[in-house]
Amino acid sequence: MAKEKPNMNAVFVGHVDAGKSTVVGRLLLDTGNVSEQQMAKLRQEAEKHGKIGFEFAYVMDKIREERERGVTIDLSYKKLLTQKYQITIIDAPGHRDFVKNMITGASQADAAFLVIAAPAGVQPQTTEHLWLLRTMGVKNIAVAINKMDAVEYSEEKFKKVKEEVGKLLQGVGINPEVTPFVACSGLKGENIAKKSDKMPWYKGPTIVEQFDQFPEPKLPTDLPMRMPVQDVYEITGIGTVPVGKVETGIMTLGQKVVVLPGRTGKGIEGEIRTIEMHHESLKEAIAGDNVGINIRGVGKKDIARGDVICEASRPSSVVEEFIATITVINHQTVLAKGYTPVFHVHTAQVPCQFVELIEQIDPRTGEVIKKNPDFLKNGDSAKVRIKPQGNLCLEIQKDNPHMSRFAVRDAGQTVAAGICNEIVKKKN
Repeated sequence: MAKEKPNMNAVFVGHVDAGKSTVVGRLLLDTGNVSEQQMAKLRQEAEKHGKIGFEFAYVMDKIREERERGVTIDLSYKKLLTQKYQITIIDAPGHRDFVKNMITGASQADAAFLVIAAPAGVQPQTTEHLWLLRTMGVKNIAVAINKMDAVEYSEEKFKKVKEEVGKLLQGVGINPEVTPFVACSGLKGENIAKKSDKMPWYKGPTIVEQFDQFPEPKLPTDLPMRMPVQDVYEITGIGTVPVGKVETGIMTLGQKVVVLPGRTGKGIEGEIRTIEMHHESLKEAIAGDNVGINIRGVGKKDIARGDVICEASRPSSVVEEFIATITVINHQTVLAKGYTPVFHVHTAQVPCQFVELIEQIDPRTGEVIKKNPDFLKNGDSAKVRIKPQGNLCLEIQKDNPHMSRFAVRDAGQTVAAGICNEIVKKKN
C-alpha cells in the first residue's frame, strides 16, 4: 500500500452569511467527493425550500444532521486528497451555538480559511474569529474573499476588502504581507478547485492549491497521549464509542488509559480495545487523527464530552486552580475579580472564577504595566489566577501547549482567550 499522505485538519470559519458552507460544498463537489447525483438531489431540496443556490451548503448540513442523529462516527469530517495532503475538512457551524462549536473546530485545526464575503467585507464577528484562531494556536491562516461574482469580479473591491482584513490581521499579530488572500466564488466554482477565467487580474492560488501551500503540520507525537472527547456514541455491536481528535502522543491498541476528570473527578481506568478512523480499523492513532474508539472498562455513564483520555502512565492533571495569561477580547464593561464566566478548554466547558488579577502586561513585549489592576478592559492582557467551579483537566503551556489553551465565553460572546502557565492540582 502506498504511504498515506500526511493528514491536515483544515477549518473554514467566517461570518454567518459569508458563504462558508457553499465554498466547502463546492470544494467537495469539484474534487469528486460528492457526486453529481447527490448534488442534483440537494439542488431539488434547496429549490423546494425556496433556497436556490443553497445546495452546496446542504452538503455539510446534511452531514451535520446525520452526525447529530449519530448514524456513523465521523461524518462531520470529510476527506479530500490534494497533491500533497489528505485534508480533513472541519466545518465550523454558522448561527447556532456558533462560537462554541467553532472553538472545538479551531482547537483541532492545523490550518484555517477565514471566509469573507466580498460585498459585505469585514463583519463584527471577524475580529473574534481571528482572536480565536490565534488563541487556539492555528498559525496557518488564509483568507478567502468569497462571492466575487456578486461584485462583478472587481479587482478594486477585492483590494479594498483585502486592506480591511489586513488591518484586523495586524491587530491580532498576524502579518498580512505573508497571508494568502484567495479571490473566489463558491456558488459559481471560481478559484475553488478550478482556476477562474473571470478574474485575469488574480494571479494567486485556488482554494485547493492553497491547501498545499500550508506547511506540513509537525505532529506532537513525543508528548503524552491525550484525546479530548468531542462526542460519545452508542454503536450497536461495539458499545460505547468516544470520538475526538488525538491532540498529542500516540494511542495504541491495548494501551492502558485513564479518563479524566470522569464522573467523579478521580478518573476511570481502562484499556484501548478498538480504534477506527474513516471506517477503517487501526492499530494506532497519532496526534492529529480524528478517531472513534472503544475502551474496555469504560461505559456510557463513565465518559462525556469534555473528558480527556490520557495515557495512564503519564496522566493529565485535574486542577484546583491555575494561573494564566489572558487577553480580553470583547467584554461588555470591564472584567474584575469574582467574575465567573464559562471557560472552553479543549472540548470541555466549565464555569471558572477569576480570583486574582495578578498583573497587567503589555501584549507586545510581555512587560508588566501594573500590579494587581482593579479591572481589565477590552484589549488588555494580564496574568490572572483562576479557580474552576467544577472538575477541569488542564496542562501548562510549556508541558503541553495543545492542552493549555482556552477561550472565555459569556452571554453568547467570546470575552477573552488565554493560555495556562501554572497549575495547582486537585488533591484526591
